[in-house]
Amino acid sequence: MSAAEKAFPPTEPGEIEIKTLPSGRVLESSGNGDYFSESDRLFSPLFRYIQQNGIAMTTPVEAQISPGKMYFWVAENQVDKAQKDSANVKVIDVPSRRVASIGAHGAYTQANFEEAKKALLKWIEKEGVETEGEPYGVYWNGPFTPWFLKTFEVHVRLQ
Repeated sequence: MSAAEKAFPPTEPGEIEIKTLPSGRVLESSGNGDYFSESDRLFSPLFRYIQQNGIAMTTPVEAQISPGKMYFWVAENQVDKAQKDSANVKVIDVPSRRVASIGAHGAYTQANFEEAKKALLKWIEKEGVETEGEPYGVYWNGPFTPWFLKTFEVHVRLQ
């Protein structure tokens, strides 16, 4: 599975930045538990939806941690293929957002997420940046990428 395009540029591992994410269309899958216990169940309906509708895979995948939700971005030239909700997938148009972002590398585990989140929140406190909502994960690589090559981010929305 290779991605057709990136929804926005990644934050390099070890870097912290403020960036604006573009508006766009995302597909949402929801679970009952947290993201780390539900990720396989969250992924499957989204993958079926893009296959059934002929939608190219994009990166990154966004993840709300609790309750667990997974979001696939739909490429701008493919939004006409993602018009209707299905039984397990919601189609959502999201506005542009300003976020604080920390880039990291390693396996997509709760421990790695928490470590990056802690560093981001420490930076936010030091900088006096006003946030809203909970930090969430942003994952750039597919399941067959070795853990030591995977990159991810933790974002938190800014006021």
